[in-house]
Formats: sequence, C-alpha cells, structure tokens
Amino acid sequence: MAKRYTVTTALPYANGPLHLGHVAGVYIPADIYVRYLRAKGEDVVFIGGTDEHGVPISIKAKKEGVTPKQVVDRYHKSIKESLKGLGISLDVFGQTSSSIHYDMASDWFKKLSSDGVFTESVAQQYFDEENNQFLADRYIIGTCPNCAHEEAYGDQCENCGTSLSPTDLVNPRSTLSGNKPILKETKHWFLPLDQFEGWLIDWIESKKSLLKPNVYGQVKSWLDAGLHPRAITRDLDWGVPVPVEGGEGKVLYVWFDAPIGYVSFTKQLLENDPNRNWEDYWKKPGNSKLVHFLGKDNIVFHSVIFPSMLKSMGDYILPQNIPANEFLNLEGDKFSTSKNWAVWLDDYLNDFPDKTDVLRYVLCSILPEQKDADFTWSDFQAKNNNELVANLGNFVNRALVLTNKYWQGEVPEKESLTEQDEAVIDQMNQYPQKISSSIEKHRYKEALGELMKLSSLGNKYLAETEPWKLIKEDENRVKTILNIAVQITAKLSILCEPFLPETSAKLKAMLNLKTLNWESLEEENIPSGHKINTPSLLFERLDDSVVEDQRLKLQKAKAEAEINEKDVEPQKGTTSFDDFQKMDIRVGTIIEAEKIKKAKKLLKLTVDTGIDQRTVVSGIAKFYKPEEIIGQQVSILVNLAPRTMLGIESEGMILMAENNQGELQFISPSSKVNNGAIIA
Repeated sequence: MAKRYTVTTALPYANGPLHLGHVAGVYIPADIYVRYLRAKGEDVVFIGGTDEHGVPISIKAKKEGVTPKQVVDRYHKSIKESLKGLGISLDVFGQTSSSIHYDMASDWFKKLSSDGVFTESVAQQYFDEENNQFLADRYIIGTCPNCAHEEAYGDQCENCGTSLSPTDLVNPRSTLSGNKPILKETKHWFLPLDQFEGWLIDWIESKKSLLKPNVYGQVKSWLDAGLHPRAITRDLDWGVPVPVEGGEGKVLYVWFDAPIGYVSFTKQLLENDPNRNWEDYWKKPGNSKLVHFLGKDNIVFHSVIFPSMLKSMGDYILPQNIPANEFLNLEGDKFSTSKNWAVWLDDYLNDFPDKTDVLRYVLCSILPEQKDADFTWSDFQAKNNNELVANLGNFVNRALVLTNKYWQGEVPEKESLTEQDEAVIDQMNQYPQKISSSIEKHRYKEALGELMKLSSLGNKYLAETEPWKLIKEDENRVKTILNIAVQITAKLSILCEPFLPETSAKLKAMLNLKTLNWESLEEENIPSGHKINTPSLLFERLDDSVVEDQRLKLQKAKAEAEINEKDVEPQKGTTSFDDFQKMDIRVGTIIEAEKIKKAKKLLKLTVDTGIDQRTVVSGIAKFYKPEEIIGQQVSILVNLAPRTMLGIESEGMILMAENNQGELQFISPSSKVNNGAIIA
C-alpha cells in the first residue's frame, strides 16, 4: 500500500513579515523535501499557515488601535504572498483564527477533557487592578533575576535568553497600566506531561537513529530533567474560547491550539476532495508519515507536547521525524525584529525579482542544520558569482551553445566511448542516488553539494576534452562529448528541481523536454536527433555595488530602529541658515497664568518678552498649575504669526521639550538673564 506523507512547517506569528531566518530554518528545507517526494511520485500534503493567537498579537492590535483579527489577516496575506514568491509549494496556508480551526481545537479540548486527560488547578496569577484583568506573561515586565535586564518579559528575558515565570521577575509591572500587579487566584486546565514521561522516553529512544543529534540532545535534556504539568488555558479575550463549563473568559493557550492547526488545515485542504480524506493523512499508522519542519526554539513543542496530545487523542499517528534546524544569523549578529536587524523576505523579492533561486541556493548552502549559521551579503555575492554563474550556469551554457553551434541544436549521436567517457557516464549516474540519500537523511546542504559536484564534473569534462578545439580534427569525438554533456544537463534539470525550481523549469524549456522526472534519472534522458532550443543565461553576475547597497540599507534600518527605540523623533528635513535666521527666539518671563474654561490642556499666559507684555496660549495645563509657573523664565518665539484659539489671540509660542513619558518641560536658561535676551 502506498505511503502518505504529511509535511508541516512551523506556524509563524501573524504579527510581522518573514525574514531570512524564518525561511532558512523552516521553509527552504521543507520545500526541498516535499518537491523531492513529489518528484518520486509520493502522495504528500504540504501544510502551513499562521499562528494567530497569543499575547504578541493582542499587544500589536492595542498599539495600532485595531482588532487582533485585522492584524492577523493583514500579516497572513503578506506572509502567504512572500512564500509564494519564493516558490514554497505549500498545498494549503491556513489561519488559526478560522472557524474550521476553532471547531477542531474545541473538539480536541472537549474530548481530552471528557476522557480525563487534563488536570485542573487553582493558581495565583498576576492581575492588573486598574484594567481589571489577569495578565498573560507578555503583559508583565520587570528586572531579570539572572542578568538584571530591566525590561525582561514574564516568560523570557530577551537579553540573556533565560526562560522565566512572571513571579521570577524583580519589581514586576503591568505593561497595560505601568502599575505593580497583584497576585490573584484563577483556575486553569493543565496537560500532565509528567504522566507521559515513560512512553515519551521509550518513543524518543526508538527514534534516536532517525533524529538529528541536535534534536535528540535537546529532547533528552528535557526528559532527563523531568516533566511537569503545563497550563493549556489562559485568561485572555483573544483565542479559542475554552469550551467547557467554568471556562468563561478563558482561551486555549496558544501552544496548545497552534499545532492542532496542522490537522485543521489538512481538513480545510481536503474536506471537498472526493478522492482523498484528511483522516488518512493523520490516522493511518504504518501507511502515513508525519514530518515536522521547525526551528530549534520549537523542538520541545513538537517532540514532547504535541506527541502527548496526539497520543491522548487515541487514533492519531506520531511524528516520524522532526528535522529541526538551528538559527541563522545576519552579518555576525542575531536577527532582531525589534532592532530591524533583518533581511525581510518581501524586501528581497522586491529588490531581486528575478533572483528567487539565487536566494534559495544561498540559504540551502548555509542551512543551520547542526549549528547556527551566518548570512552575509558578501557571501551571497560570492556564491552567486563563483558557484551559480561560474559553475552551473557556465557548464549548461557551454554544453547547449556548442550543440546549437555545431549541430543546429540537434543532439548528436555518441560514437565510440573512451575510458574517460565511460568514467564520466558512470560518475554521472551515481549522483541521483547520492542526492536522494542525502535528502532522505535531511542533509540538504550535502545534497546541494552533490548537485554542484555533478555540474563540476561536466565543467571538468569539457575543460579536459576541449571540443571547441577538437571540432576541426575529430568531429565524431566531439559528437560523443556533447552528447554526454547534454545528458549531464538533463540530469541537472531534474535533480535541481527541489532546490532551484525556476532554474529547473528554464533548463527543461531549453532542452525542449517536458516529460523529464525523477523516475527517468537512470535512463539516457535525451535521444540523439532531439532538437533543443536556443539557450539563455541561467544566472548573471552581481556587482559590488548591488550588495553594498543592501549592506547600507541594513545599517540604515538598524539606525532608524535604534532612534525609535529611544523614543527620539527622526531628524526633520534640512533648513537653510537664512530660514533659521528669520526666527526670533528670546528669553521671557511668565508674569500671569490662568486656566481657560472648556480647555483641559490650555493655559493663558502673560509673558514679559523684554519687548512688550503679550498673551500666549500654551498646551501645558496637564503638566503645570498656573500658580506654579509665575516667574518662570521661558524661551519664546516672538515673531510667530498670531493665532486665535477659543477666542483668545496668541502672540508667540513657548518652546518645550518632551521626555520619553510624553511630559513637557520648559526650555530655560541655566541662570536668570534679562527678558528679551536673544537665543541664537
């Protein structure tokens, strides 16, 4: 009976765009694997989507003044389009805010609850009295007990990476009100992971030979430390509502509902398919294989928590493999969305619209499979110029150009073979198995390396035989050489498809063959006499200026983020010295001040400017009482055109400074000076 494959990609939060770190860790290896399975004729569903619940999304929605649903819909669309632009061949890209997902997540919770899988417990949780709500971990910040960073979150310190609980924080405060929260009792449901520990140990040990060392090592460390019950509900208003009595005002914790998305998205994909049933891909032990692609920060969820949930459901298959990757860094530093230290996928696709495969190639060549890797623009340029252009592109161009030049595009017949020819043919025929073996072991860098070795074999063969020189003295020998070169090109067109799908399509078009597939790799793919098309260049060189522009763009974005982080307004456009000279700014003294009826923010001031005494209306009532500022020296723009506000003519502007909390402060001389003194 045929095997089925369910291949999933970790669900990114729908609160921002994707950067190259996300792509390298999850989507490139997953897409290579799925394209390979399809090329082999396997039955596979490729499942992805966005994780649309959780506190980060709620926080973003509050900041933007919109609903969480508006936030997630916007970013879901953006992420989906970016992945499509990169050639990620997902069968479905779902949303955990969809009705089909809500229904399935609710059904899972109700079944596990009725089966007695969960435990219930009353615990103390931080509560914001001013906002009258319990605080999720990300709504609490304080000082990290490990590194003393003052802006650590209730679940993790992003400065040192330590996992935390809210009660670990020193001087905790609510991000909603800024107040110190109180501890208040609340009931939650828990998944008792400690009760699954025994079979999890046996299950992981049974998969030791399949799992990558980094995955096995992390899982084993968790199991060796001992598992504990983990809360699966939260006191929030955004998420899948807890569907049982007593769950009012609570939702399913995001880590519980998100992986169920893999199942609900599969159902979404196949619910109207008359030939396939979604349950076949999740409930057929022995015939169906489940493979999760993710980054190392998600290993525990897919190797401990989700398998425990699947086993508790009774009739679901367990993951066959979890080929998680480490992290990709950028120019020597970690990717950081808050610091805008990132190459965003949609930016790349806009800047390099015809170089999708170049990015796929570079990211695959540096995949962080066992340890963290580093993306640099100089390496991007070097791999494009020295490997894609000078190796793969150069070989294909020479092989097909010479065939067109000497035989008008008709593939010549092989004449007698030399030992050199037979050795090249033998080596050529070994690469499909080498590449297959590497992919099936989830060694994608290694597989890509074998692909490029095949191209190098072709280049070396042409360089050693020099058919452009032999053509005048031994035409039959050149026929054999170019026939073999075209066969290598045909093999490359098939073998490169999982890695470089656009390049594969271009090669097949140049070869004028549409039927090439993985099954034909053991055959001679192109018969003599077959007419090929006129070749075109597969890749083009990148100049230094192109990558330098990207480095400057990266540095500029980081600098702007640092300014925003400090709550400093960016510099306005430049002004001329002559325009500056037109402003008459002087020192004055407030001699009278009073509130203005029906205006909470405004005070009516009388200011001695040294020139005269004039009325100025100023929006400082929130920060200063009238009686407190009599005698205060100020900086005043005296030649500002008069304005009438609430029936009062204001003749000037008091200059103020605004701090990070939005409070206004006078700009005054450090010691008293005469009224009318010019500020220049």
